[in-house]
Amino acid sequence: MSERLNSPSRRDVIKTTTGIVATSSLAGVSIPSVHAGENNTIDVALIGCGGRGTGAAQNAIATRSGPIRITAMADAFQDRLKSSYDELKRRVDNEERLAVKDENKFVGYDAFKNAMDVLKPGDVVIFATPPAFRWPFFQYAIKKKLNVFMEKPTTVDGPSTRKMLALADESEKAGLKVGVGLMCRHCEVRQELFDRIKKGEIGDITLLRAYRMHGPVGTFQVRKKPEKLNELEYQIRNFHGFLWASGGAFSDFYIHNIDECCWMKDAWPVKASGNGGRHYRKDFVDQNFDNYTVEYTFEDGTKMYLEGRCITGAREEFASYAHGTKGAAVISASGHSPARCKTFKGHQMKTENIIWKCKARENNPYQLEWDNLIQSIRDDKPHNEARRGAMASLVTAMGRLASHTCSEVTLDQMMNHDHEMAPDVDKLTIDSPAPVKANAEGIYPIPEPGRKKNREY
Repeated sequence: MSERLNSPSRRDVIKTTTGIVATSSLAGVSIPSVHAGENNTIDVALIGCGGRGTGAAQNAIATRSGPIRITAMADAFQDRLKSSYDELKRRVDNEERLAVKDENKFVGYDAFKNAMDVLKPGDVVIFATPPAFRWPFFQYAIKKKLNVFMEKPTTVDGPSTRKMLALADESEKAGLKVGVGLMCRHCEVRQELFDRIKKGEIGDITLLRAYRMHGPVGTFQVRKKPEKLNELEYQIRNFHGFLWASGGAFSDFYIHNIDECCWMKDAWPVKASGNGGRHYRKDFVDQNFDNYTVEYTFEDGTKMYLEGRCITGAREEFASYAHGTKGAAVISASGHSPARCKTFKGHQMKTENIIWKCKARENNPYQLEWDNLIQSIRDDKPHNEARRGAMASLVTAMGRLASHTCSEVTLDQMMNHDHEMAPDVDKLTIDSPAPVKANAEGIYPIPEPGRKKNREY
Protein backbone atom coordinates (compact mmCIF):
# COMPACT_ATOMS: atom_id res chain seq x y z
CA MET A 1 0.00 0.00 0.00
CA SER A 2 2.78 2.46 0.89
CA GLU A 3 4.45 1.75 -2.46
CA ARG A 4 1.31 2.80 -4.27
CA LEU A 5 0.90 5.97 -2.24
CA ASN A 6 4.49 7.04 -2.86
CA SER A 7 4.28 6.51 -6.61
CA PRO A 8 3.42 9.39 -9.01
CA SER A 9 -0.31 10.10 -9.06
CA ARG A 10 -2.36 8.62 -11.85
CA ARG A 11 -3.28 12.15 -12.89
CA ASP A 12 0.39 13.14 -13.30
CA VAL A 13 1.23 10.02 -15.26
CA ILE A 14 -1.77 10.37 -17.53
CA LYS A 15 -1.01 14.03 -18.16
CA THR A 16 2.56 13.18 -19.20
CA THR A 17 1.67 10.26 -21.47
CA THR A 18 -1.26 12.11 -23.03
CA GLY A 19 1.11 14.92 -23.93
CA ILE A 20 3.38 12.43 -25.70
CA VAL A 21 0.47 11.04 -27.71
CA ALA A 22 -0.74 14.53 -28.58
CA THR A 23 2.60 15.37 -30.27
CA SER A 24 2.74 12.13 -32.21
CA SER A 25 1.37 11.36 -35.64
CA LEU A 26 -1.49 9.54 -33.91
CA ALA A 27 -2.85 12.62 -32.16
CA GLY A 28 -6.65 12.68 -32.29
CA VAL A 29 -6.86 9.07 -33.43
CA SER A 30 -8.84 6.55 -31.39
CA ILE A 31 -6.51 3.84 -30.05
CA PRO A 32 -8.78 1.20 -28.47
CA SER A 33 -6.16 -1.53 -28.89
CA VAL A 34 -3.59 0.01 -26.52
CA HIS A 35 -2.61 -2.55 -23.90
CA ALA A 36 -4.27 -2.00 -20.52
CA GLY A 37 -0.92 -2.50 -18.83
CA GLU A 38 0.51 0.78 -20.14
CA ASN A 39 0.98 3.55 -17.60
CA ASN A 40 -1.76 5.81 -18.98
CA THR A 41 -4.46 3.25 -18.21
CA ILE A 42 -7.31 4.50 -16.05
CA ASP A 43 -8.73 1.86 -13.72
CA VAL A 44 -12.38 2.07 -12.68
CA ALA A 45 -14.26 0.57 -9.74
CA LEU A 46 -18.04 0.14 -9.91
CA ILE A 47 -19.85 0.46 -6.58
CA GLY A 48 -23.56 -0.24 -6.89
CA CYS A 49 -24.26 -2.90 -9.52
CA GLY A 50 -27.87 -2.21 -10.43
CA GLY A 51 -29.06 -1.15 -13.85
CA ARG A 52 -27.78 2.42 -13.64
CA GLY A 53 -24.40 1.33 -12.32
CA THR A 54 -24.02 -1.23 -15.07
CA GLY A 55 -24.94 1.42 -17.63
CA ALA A 56 -22.41 3.88 -16.22
CA ALA A 57 -19.70 1.21 -16.32
CA GLN A 58 -20.52 0.53 -19.97
CA ASN A 59 -20.22 4.25 -20.75
CA ALA A 60 -16.90 4.43 -18.89
CA ILE A 61 -15.25 1.68 -20.88
CA ALA A 62 -16.78 2.97 -24.13
CA THR A 63 -14.67 6.14 -23.92
CA ARG A 64 -11.99 6.26 -26.60
CA SER A 65 -9.48 8.84 -25.33
CA GLY A 66 -7.11 6.15 -24.08
CA PRO A 67 -6.90 2.79 -22.29
CA ILE A 68 -9.45 2.27 -19.53
CA ARG A 69 -10.74 -0.81 -17.71
CA ILE A 70 -13.05 -1.94 -14.91
CA THR A 71 -10.89 -3.62 -12.25
CA ALA A 72 -13.16 -3.84 -9.18
CA MET A 73 -16.86 -4.19 -8.42
CA ALA A 74 -18.83 -3.94 -5.18
CA ASP A 75 -22.43 -4.27 -4.09
CA ALA A 76 -24.32 -5.04 -0.92
CA PHE A 77 -25.81 -8.11 -2.62
CA GLN A 78 -24.13 -10.99 -4.44
CA ASP A 79 -26.88 -11.47 -7.02
CA ARG A 80 -26.69 -7.83 -8.13
CA LEU A 81 -22.92 -8.01 -8.58
CA LYS A 82 -23.11 -11.25 -10.57
CA SER A 83 -25.85 -10.05 -12.90
CA SER A 84 -23.98 -6.78 -13.52
CA TYR A 85 -20.71 -8.53 -14.28
CA ASP A 86 -22.44 -10.99 -16.60
CA GLU A 87 -24.15 -8.13 -18.46
CA LEU A 88 -20.89 -6.20 -18.84
CA LYS A 89 -19.10 -9.31 -20.06
CA ARG A 90 -21.81 -9.82 -22.66
CA ARG A 91 -21.61 -6.25 -23.92
CA VAL A 92 -17.90 -5.38 -23.75
CA ASP A 93 -16.21 -5.53 -27.16
CA ASN A 94 -12.70 -5.60 -25.72
CA GLU A 95 -11.94 -8.13 -23.00
CA GLU A 96 -9.07 -5.99 -21.69
CA ARG A 97 -11.62 -3.39 -20.63
CA LEU A 98 -13.33 -5.74 -18.17
CA ALA A 99 -10.49 -6.95 -15.95
CA VAL A 100 -12.22 -7.77 -12.67
CA LYS A 101 -10.52 -10.66 -10.90
CA ASP A 102 -12.65 -12.77 -8.58
CA GLU A 103 -10.74 -11.42 -5.58
CA ASN A 104 -11.73 -7.89 -6.62
CA LYS A 105 -15.48 -8.57 -6.50
CA PHE A 106 -16.69 -7.44 -3.09
CA VAL A 107 -20.04 -7.99 -1.37
CA GLY A 108 -21.34 -6.36 1.81
CA TYR A 109 -21.96 -3.01 3.44
CA ASP A 110 -18.24 -2.20 3.69
CA ALA A 111 -17.48 -3.49 0.19
CA PHE A 112 -17.18 0.08 -1.10
CA LYS A 113 -13.91 0.52 0.78
CA ASN A 114 -12.52 -2.76 -0.53
CA ALA A 115 -13.26 -1.74 -4.12
CA MET A 116 -11.68 1.69 -3.76
CA ASP A 117 -8.62 0.16 -2.09
CA VAL A 118 -7.93 -1.69 -5.36
CA LEU A 119 -7.50 1.63 -7.19
CA LYS A 120 -4.56 4.02 -7.30
CA PRO A 121 -4.69 7.81 -6.82
CA GLY A 122 -6.11 9.39 -9.96
CA ASP A 123 -8.24 6.38 -10.94
CA VAL A 124 -12.05 6.59 -11.08
CA VAL A 125 -14.77 5.19 -8.85
CA ILE A 126 -18.45 5.01 -9.80
CA PHE A 127 -21.11 5.50 -7.11
CA ALA A 128 -24.44 4.08 -8.28
CA THR A 129 -25.88 2.84 -5.00
CA PRO A 130 -29.00 4.41 -3.47
CA PRO A 131 -28.27 8.15 -3.01
CA ALA A 132 -28.21 8.03 0.80
CA PHE A 133 -24.75 6.47 0.63
CA ARG A 134 -23.18 9.20 -1.53
CA TRP A 135 -21.54 11.32 1.15
CA PRO A 136 -19.72 8.58 3.09
CA PHE A 137 -18.51 7.02 -0.16
CA PHE A 138 -17.37 10.41 -1.48
CA GLN A 139 -15.59 11.07 1.79
CA TYR A 140 -13.56 7.86 1.41
CA ALA A 141 -12.83 8.57 -2.26
CA ILE A 142 -11.37 11.96 -1.37
CA LYS A 143 -9.20 10.28 1.26
CA LYS A 144 -7.96 7.84 -1.42
CA LYS A 145 -7.40 10.68 -3.94
CA LEU A 146 -9.77 9.15 -6.46
CA ASN A 147 -11.70 10.84 -9.22
CA VAL A 148 -15.43 10.18 -8.95
CA PHE A 149 -18.55 9.67 -10.99
CA MET A 150 -21.67 9.67 -8.83
CA GLU A 151 -25.26 9.23 -9.89
CA LYS A 152 -27.90 11.79 -9.04
CA PRO A 153 -29.35 12.81 -6.68
CA THR A 154 -26.29 13.21 -4.51
CA THR A 155 -28.24 14.24 -1.39
CA VAL A 156 -31.75 13.67 -0.03
CA ASP A 157 -32.16 16.31 2.71
CA GLY A 158 -30.62 19.44 4.24
CA PRO A 159 -28.06 17.76 6.53
CA SER A 160 -26.71 15.45 3.81
CA THR A 161 -26.48 18.43 1.44
CA ARG A 162 -24.40 20.36 3.94
CA LYS A 163 -22.05 17.37 4.21
CA MET A 164 -21.82 17.03 0.44
CA LEU A 165 -21.07 20.71 -0.06
CA ALA A 166 -18.25 20.50 2.48
CA LEU A 167 -16.88 17.45 0.67
CA ALA A 168 -17.25 19.25 -2.66
CA ASP A 169 -14.99 21.96 -1.27
CA GLU A 170 -12.42 19.34 -0.22
CA SER A 171 -12.50 17.66 -3.62
CA GLU A 172 -12.04 20.99 -5.40
CA LYS A 173 -9.04 21.86 -3.27
CA ALA A 174 -7.58 18.40 -4.00
CA GLY A 175 -7.99 18.94 -7.74
CA LEU A 176 -10.16 15.85 -8.15
CA LYS A 177 -12.38 15.41 -11.18
CA VAL A 178 -16.00 14.72 -10.23
CA GLY A 179 -18.88 13.93 -12.55
CA VAL A 180 -22.53 13.84 -11.44
CA GLY A 181 -25.15 11.94 -13.42
CA LEU A 182 -27.12 14.97 -14.56
CA MET A 183 -26.14 14.02 -18.09
CA CYS A 184 -28.48 16.53 -19.75
CA ARG A 185 -25.93 19.22 -18.85
CA HIS A 186 -23.61 17.52 -21.36
CA CYS A 187 -26.21 17.42 -24.12
CA GLU A 188 -24.78 19.44 -27.02
CA VAL A 189 -28.11 20.70 -28.36
CA ARG A 190 -29.22 21.82 -24.90
CA GLN A 191 -25.91 23.65 -24.60
CA GLU A 192 -26.65 25.44 -27.86
CA LEU A 193 -30.16 26.26 -26.63
CA PHE A 194 -28.69 27.71 -23.44
CA ASP A 195 -26.36 29.93 -25.48
CA ARG A 196 -29.26 31.12 -27.64
CA ILE A 197 -31.36 31.94 -24.58
CA LYS A 198 -28.45 33.85 -23.00
CA LYS A 199 -28.11 35.86 -26.21
CA GLY A 200 -31.79 36.86 -25.97
CA GLU A 201 -33.33 34.76 -28.72
CA ILE A 202 -36.59 34.33 -26.75
CA GLY A 203 -36.12 37.42 -24.57
CA ASP A 204 -35.95 37.34 -20.79
CA ILE A 205 -37.31 34.10 -19.32
CA THR A 206 -40.64 34.68 -17.58
CA LEU A 207 -41.86 31.10 -17.06
CA LEU A 208 -40.51 27.54 -17.01
CA ARG A 209 -42.62 24.37 -17.19
CA ALA A 210 -41.49 20.82 -16.43
CA TYR A 211 -43.47 17.58 -16.75
CA ARG A 212 -42.69 13.99 -15.87
CA MET A 213 -45.95 12.10 -15.97
CA HIS A 214 -46.08 8.37 -16.72
CA GLY A 215 -46.81 5.04 -15.10
CA PRO A 216 -44.92 3.57 -12.15
CA VAL A 217 -41.19 3.04 -12.82
CA GLY A 218 -38.31 1.53 -10.87
CA THR A 219 -39.34 0.58 -7.35
CA PHE A 220 -41.81 3.46 -7.06
CA GLN A 221 -44.42 1.02 -5.73
CA VAL A 222 -43.44 -1.24 -2.82
CA ARG A 223 -45.52 -4.02 -1.32
CA LYS A 224 -45.25 -5.27 2.26
CA LYS A 225 -41.97 -6.90 3.18
CA PRO A 226 -41.91 -10.70 3.02
CA GLU A 227 -41.79 -12.02 6.56
CA LYS A 228 -38.32 -13.59 6.50
CA LEU A 229 -36.51 -10.91 4.50
CA ASN A 230 -34.06 -8.58 6.28
CA GLU A 231 -35.68 -5.15 6.71
CA LEU A 232 -32.65 -3.08 5.73
CA GLU A 233 -31.98 -5.23 2.67
CA TYR A 234 -35.61 -4.90 1.65
CA GLN A 235 -35.52 -1.11 1.80
CA ILE A 236 -32.21 -0.85 -0.07
CA ARG A 237 -33.43 -3.16 -2.83
CA ASN A 238 -36.61 -1.04 -3.13
CA PHE A 239 -34.90 2.30 -2.58
CA HIS A 240 -37.23 4.41 -4.78
CA GLY A 241 -39.98 3.70 -2.28
CA PHE A 242 -38.13 5.04 0.77
CA LEU A 243 -37.34 8.70 1.34
CA TRP A 244 -34.21 8.10 3.43
CA ALA A 245 -32.63 5.97 0.70
CA SER A 246 -33.37 8.01 -2.42
CA GLY A 247 -35.55 11.01 -1.68
CA GLY A 248 -38.30 8.86 -3.19
CA ALA A 249 -39.69 9.12 -6.69
CA PHE A 250 -39.62 12.90 -6.52
CA SER A 251 -35.88 13.29 -5.99
CA ASP A 252 -34.77 10.35 -8.11
CA PHE A 253 -37.03 11.01 -11.11
CA TYR A 254 -37.79 14.73 -11.26
CA ILE A 255 -34.31 16.11 -10.63
CA HIS A 256 -33.47 16.02 -14.36
CA ASN A 257 -36.36 18.27 -15.41
CA ILE A 258 -35.78 20.59 -12.48
CA ASP A 259 -32.05 20.85 -13.18
CA GLU A 260 -32.36 21.51 -16.91
CA CYS A 261 -34.88 24.29 -16.25
CA CYS A 262 -32.64 25.88 -13.63
CA TRP A 263 -29.79 25.66 -16.12
CA MET A 264 -31.75 27.60 -18.76
CA LYS A 265 -32.69 30.20 -16.15
CA ASP A 266 -29.05 30.20 -14.98
CA ALA A 267 -30.20 30.37 -11.35
CA TRP A 268 -31.54 28.30 -8.47
CA PRO A 269 -35.05 29.02 -7.15
CA VAL A 270 -35.25 30.57 -3.70
CA LYS A 271 -38.52 28.98 -2.56
CA ALA A 272 -41.11 26.37 -3.43
CA SER A 273 -44.73 25.65 -2.60
CA GLY A 274 -46.31 22.33 -3.43
CA ASN A 275 -49.17 19.86 -3.37
CA GLY A 276 -49.54 16.14 -3.90
CA GLY A 277 -51.49 13.06 -2.95
CA ARG A 278 -51.82 9.29 -2.87
CA HIS A 279 -54.59 7.56 -4.82
CA TYR A 280 -54.68 3.96 -6.05
CA ARG A 281 -52.48 2.52 -3.35
CA LYS A 282 -54.00 -0.96 -2.98
CA ASP A 283 -51.46 -2.92 -0.92
CA PHE A 284 -48.48 -0.70 -1.70
CA VAL A 285 -46.70 0.61 1.39
CA ASP A 286 -43.98 2.92 -0.03
CA GLN A 287 -43.66 6.57 1.07
CA ASN A 288 -44.33 8.18 -2.33
CA PHE A 289 -47.20 10.36 -3.46
CA ASP A 290 -48.76 9.39 -6.78
CA ASN A 291 -48.83 12.96 -8.08
CA TYR A 292 -46.95 16.17 -7.32
CA THR A 293 -47.35 19.83 -8.26
CA VAL A 294 -44.72 22.40 -7.35
CA GLU A 295 -44.42 26.13 -7.92
CA TYR A 296 -40.80 27.24 -7.71
CA THR A 297 -39.93 30.93 -7.46
CA PHE A 298 -36.63 32.52 -8.49
CA GLU A 299 -35.09 35.61 -6.90
CA ASP A 300 -36.49 37.88 -9.64
CA GLY A 301 -40.00 36.47 -9.20
CA THR A 302 -39.93 34.18 -12.25
CA LYS A 303 -41.92 30.98 -11.74
CA MET A 304 -41.14 27.38 -12.63
CA TYR A 305 -43.95 24.81 -12.49
CA LEU A 306 -43.36 21.10 -12.12
CA GLU A 307 -46.00 18.43 -12.70
CA GLY A 308 -45.03 14.90 -11.65
CA ARG A 309 -47.20 11.80 -11.71
CA CYS A 310 -46.85 8.00 -11.60
CA ILE A 311 -50.32 6.69 -12.45
CA THR A 312 -51.14 3.96 -14.97
CA GLY A 313 -53.48 4.90 -17.80
CA ALA A 314 -53.29 8.70 -17.42
CA ARG A 315 -52.01 11.15 -20.04
CA GLU A 316 -48.24 11.01 -20.28
CA GLU A 317 -45.70 13.79 -20.85
CA PHE A 318 -41.98 13.94 -20.19
CA ALA A 319 -40.73 17.36 -21.28
CA SER A 320 -39.57 20.85 -20.25
CA TYR A 321 -40.28 24.28 -21.74
CA ALA A 322 -39.13 27.87 -21.36
CA HIS A 323 -41.13 31.04 -22.09
CA GLY A 324 -39.62 34.48 -22.58
CA THR A 325 -40.65 38.03 -23.39
CA LYS A 326 -40.18 37.41 -27.14
CA GLY A 327 -40.84 33.72 -27.56
CA ALA A 328 -40.62 30.18 -26.22
CA ALA A 329 -38.35 27.14 -26.30
CA VAL A 330 -38.50 23.36 -26.05
CA ILE A 331 -35.80 22.30 -23.58
CA SER A 332 -36.65 18.61 -23.92
CA ALA A 333 -39.46 17.03 -25.87
CA SER A 334 -39.85 13.40 -24.83
CA GLY A 335 -37.49 12.26 -22.10
CA HIS A 336 -33.80 12.73 -21.58
CA SER A 337 -32.65 12.11 -25.14
CA PRO A 338 -33.05 13.10 -27.88
CA ALA A 339 -33.95 16.56 -26.58
CA ARG A 340 -35.28 17.94 -29.90
CA CYS A 341 -34.67 21.51 -28.74
CA LYS A 342 -36.39 24.36 -30.60
CA THR A 343 -37.02 28.07 -30.21
CA PHE A 344 -40.14 29.89 -31.37
CA LYS A 345 -41.30 33.44 -31.96
CA GLY A 346 -44.25 33.96 -29.66
CA HIS A 347 -45.73 31.24 -27.49
CA GLN A 348 -47.60 29.18 -30.06
CA MET A 349 -45.21 26.27 -30.59
CA LYS A 350 -46.11 25.72 -34.24
CA THR A 351 -43.88 24.80 -37.17
CA GLU A 352 -44.38 28.15 -38.86
CA ASN A 353 -43.14 29.92 -35.72
CA ILE A 354 -39.83 28.03 -35.39
CA ILE A 355 -36.76 30.26 -35.16
CA TRP A 356 -34.24 27.43 -34.67
CA LYS A 357 -34.34 23.69 -34.20
CA CYS A 358 -31.48 21.38 -33.31
CA LYS A 359 -29.83 19.00 -35.74
CA ALA A 360 -31.66 15.75 -36.39
CA ARG A 361 -28.95 13.50 -34.91
CA GLU A 362 -28.01 14.01 -31.26
CA ASN A 363 -25.10 12.38 -29.48
CA ASN A 364 -25.96 10.31 -26.40
CA PRO A 365 -25.55 12.54 -23.30
CA TYR A 366 -24.94 9.48 -21.10
CA GLN A 367 -21.81 8.83 -23.16
CA LEU A 368 -20.86 12.49 -23.50
CA GLU A 369 -20.71 13.01 -19.73
CA TRP A 370 -18.21 10.15 -19.51
CA ASP A 371 -16.19 11.31 -22.51
CA ASN A 372 -15.88 14.74 -20.90
CA LEU A 373 -14.96 13.39 -17.46
CA ILE A 374 -12.26 11.02 -18.72
CA GLN A 375 -10.83 13.62 -21.11
CA SER A 376 -10.56 16.11 -18.23
CA ILE A 377 -8.59 13.53 -16.24
CA ARG A 378 -6.21 12.85 -19.12
CA ASP A 379 -5.74 16.57 -19.80
CA ASP A 380 -5.74 17.51 -16.10
CA LYS A 381 -8.34 20.21 -16.69
CA PRO A 382 -10.83 21.39 -14.04
CA HIS A 383 -13.98 19.28 -13.96
CA ASN A 384 -15.93 19.09 -10.73
CA GLU A 385 -19.73 18.87 -10.65
CA ALA A 386 -20.08 17.94 -6.97
CA ARG A 387 -21.24 21.38 -5.84
CA ARG A 388 -23.72 21.83 -8.67
CA GLY A 389 -25.03 18.30 -8.15
CA ALA A 390 -25.59 18.97 -4.46
CA MET A 391 -27.48 22.20 -5.19
CA ALA A 392 -29.68 20.51 -7.80
CA SER A 393 -30.42 17.78 -5.25
CA LEU A 394 -31.24 20.36 -2.56
CA VAL A 395 -33.56 22.35 -4.84
CA THR A 396 -35.32 19.12 -5.77
CA ALA A 397 -35.66 18.13 -2.11
CA MET A 398 -37.08 21.60 -1.40
CA GLY A 399 -39.92 20.93 -3.83
CA ARG A 400 -40.47 17.49 -2.35
CA LEU A 401 -40.70 18.83 1.20
CA ALA A 402 -43.08 21.56 0.04
CA SER A 403 -45.30 18.93 -1.61
CA HIS A 404 -45.22 16.47 1.28
CA THR A 405 -46.16 19.19 3.77
CA CYS A 406 -48.29 21.31 1.36
CA SER A 407 -46.41 24.38 2.51
CA GLU A 408 -43.95 27.00 1.31
CA VAL A 409 -40.28 26.17 1.87
CA THR A 410 -37.38 28.53 1.21
CA LEU A 411 -33.97 27.44 0.00
CA ASP A 412 -32.44 28.69 3.23
CA GLN A 413 -34.93 26.68 5.29
CA MET A 414 -34.18 23.57 3.23
CA MET A 415 -30.43 24.01 3.54
CA ASN A 416 -30.67 24.40 7.32
CA HIS A 417 -33.40 21.84 7.93
CA ASP A 418 -32.59 19.53 10.86
CA HIS A 419 -34.33 16.34 9.68
CA GLU A 420 -31.59 13.97 8.59
CA MET A 421 -33.39 10.88 7.35
CA ALA A 422 -30.45 8.48 7.74
CA PRO A 423 -28.04 10.04 10.26
CA ASP A 424 -26.04 6.83 10.73
CA VAL A 425 -25.95 5.70 7.12
CA ASP A 426 -22.14 5.50 7.29
CA LYS A 427 -22.41 2.96 10.12
CA LEU A 428 -24.97 0.56 8.64
CA THR A 429 -24.24 -3.17 8.71
CA ILE A 430 -26.33 -6.19 7.78
CA ASP A 431 -27.56 -6.33 11.37
CA SER A 432 -28.45 -2.62 11.66
CA PRO A 433 -32.06 -1.52 12.08
CA ALA A 434 -33.43 0.19 8.99
CA PRO A 435 -33.64 4.01 9.11
CA VAL A 436 -37.44 3.84 8.78
CA LYS A 437 -39.66 1.29 10.52
CA ALA A 438 -43.02 -0.18 9.55
CA ASN A 439 -45.88 -0.44 12.01
CA ALA A 440 -47.43 -3.71 13.17
CA GLU A 441 -49.40 -3.95 9.91
CA GLY A 442 -46.24 -3.53 7.79
CA ILE A 443 -47.12 0.06 6.81
CA TYR A 444 -44.37 2.68 6.66
CA PRO A 445 -44.88 6.29 7.79
CA ILE A 446 -46.09 8.56 5.00
CA PRO A 447 -46.30 12.33 4.50
CA GLU A 448 -49.47 13.81 5.98
CA PRO A 449 -49.95 17.40 4.73
CA GLY A 450 -51.60 19.62 7.31
CA ARG A 451 -50.71 17.25 10.14
CA LYS A 452 -46.95 16.90 9.68
CA LYS A 453 -45.83 20.42 8.86
CA ASN A 454 -42.09 20.50 9.52
CA ARG A 455 -41.09 16.98 8.56
CA GLU A 456 -42.04 14.66 5.73
CA TYR A 457 -42.84 11.74 8.04
